[in-house]
Amino acid sequence: MSAANSNTTSNSAEVLHNQVMWNRLISVVEEQALALVRTAFSTSVREAGDLSAGVFDPDGRMIAQAVTGTPGHVNTMAAAVRHFITDIGPERIYPGDAYITNDPWKGTGHLHDITVCTPVFRDDVLIGFFASTAHVVDVGGRGYGPDAKEVYEEGINIPIMKWVDRGRLNQDLINILKVNVRESDQVVGDIHGLAASNETGRRRLLQMLDEFGLDDLDALAGFVFDRTASATLHAIATVENGVYTNEMIVDGYGEPVTLSVAITVSDDGMHADFTGTSPVCPFGINVPIGYAHAYFTYGMLVALAPELPNNFASLDVFSVSAPDGVILNAKHPDPVSVRHVLGHFVTDLCLGAMASALPDRVPAEGAGALWNFQASARSADAANPQPPVEILMFNSGGTGARPRIDGLTSTAFPSGVRTMSVEATEQVGPIVIWRKEIRPDSGGAGEQRGGLGQIIEIGPTEGYQFDFSAMFDRIDHPARGRFGGADGAPGKVYLDDGTAFAGKGRQVVPEGRRLVMELPGGGGFGNPDDRDAAAIANDHAQGYVS
Repeated sequence: MSAANSNTTSNSAEVLHNQVMWNRLISVVEEQALALVRTAFSTSVREAGDLSAGVFDPDGRMIAQAVTGTPGHVNTMAAAVRHFITDIGPERIYPGDAYITNDPWKGTGHLHDITVCTPVFRDDVLIGFFASTAHVVDVGGRGYGPDAKEVYEEGINIPIMKWVDRGRLNQDLINILKVNVRESDQVVGDIHGLAASNETGRRRLLQMLDEFGLDDLDALAGFVFDRTASATLHAIATVENGVYTNEMIVDGYGEPVTLSVAITVSDDGMHADFTGTSPVCPFGINVPIGYAHAYFTYGMLVALAPELPNNFASLDVFSVSAPDGVILNAKHPDPVSVRHVLGHFVTDLCLGAMASALPDRVPAEGAGALWNFQASARSADAANPQPPVEILMFNSGGTGARPRIDGLTSTAFPSGVRTMSVEATEQVGPIVIWRKEIRPDSGGAGEQRGGLGQIIEIGPTEGYQFDFSAMFDRIDHPARGRFGGADGAPGKVYLDDGTAFAGKGRQVVPEGRRLVMELPGGGGFGNPDDRDAAAIANDHAQGYVS
């Protein structure tokens, strides 16, 4: 065999070996995520998958993430581990540790998401970290909703600190949490679940290294980063260099919000600048820029390179900027509790900027923001008090139509969380879901039809009323169609007696009444006159249009 053939064979064998290890590493982080799902107390984690899990190198660079999870959690967590390393201090990182935070600017953008980070040692040498994030049902303060004027009102803020110090649980922190949140068993239980999921990942990783006879992940990480970086830049190179712009108006809180972006495409990557976006809002719909970055990156990757793994290298070529004082660059102590409402629009905003360059890939606008239902069930009769219960339910409208296929009905894009089942929600507390059905005529007309929203009718059981925080959008500004497609239907929220409710803010559903939510649909794509006759007939047969 010639030297050239020998080198080729050797290189091929090395690539195959690395690919096998990569597949094994993915199975490790998937098991990490599933351990979190199995141990979770909150329905948002257990039923909706509102979480993230991943493995990192010793410098805090994400090597791999679990498929289970959301971009808002995964892509912010990808930056969070370096904050853990800096704030804990490399000299204070020990075997048996676990670290915790819900800092909106060092974690995932609001206080309701708790991130736990666990170092991994092999023969007393730090070889990496596991991290996981979950949305918890309550963090105290005003409760989950947009009404606070400062982050101080939104709940307890846990700075980066040790949850476990060399195997010893931080009981003081547990006691502080228990007296500051409404559902202490669920919240503390979910944090234990986060730490347990990381421990599952740690053990499986060490077993993997033993099996392959490796001391660390350095060589595998280098292989993954090199391949991913070159593939990501190759995908970006399919777009002509230049500046691409878009603007979107959404409901906001009290007055409309303008979201504006200019995306610069170059040989080195893509940069999104949010100059022109509306100023920071007095209420908690503001977005830390790390969260906006997460959904910009996600949108570009799904459009350009959907098959690529999501890791440090794929994320590193995307950057963002925004002037101080705009709603997509919230700074402490701006209120940020429902940062997802505007943050989820960043994906459609940025995809819209690229529509002229990628007309065969970019969909029409969708419902975007989740229609989360957060209720504080309280006794309706002071003379016959009932125990208070916190209830959280995730719901989604329709996605925008795609260039070659209809939009998805009642599907969370870009979040990716699953809609919670009726049964899982009703078993949590005093709630009855009377109706949950597809909303006819809500998808925008087009050659491809927009995804449909849904209608949900929900009420308290006897003896209870709800204080609920509305955090809805697309009521005054529906999803826009693309390339001739019609807009999706706007959302509506009202009581069953016809009383209209505001799209945002704390409101009451009295005993005996029901709340009706009509979720918005996605925009259509292309001229409706070009829609296939068979597709039109199917729309009528299925009841999608009247």
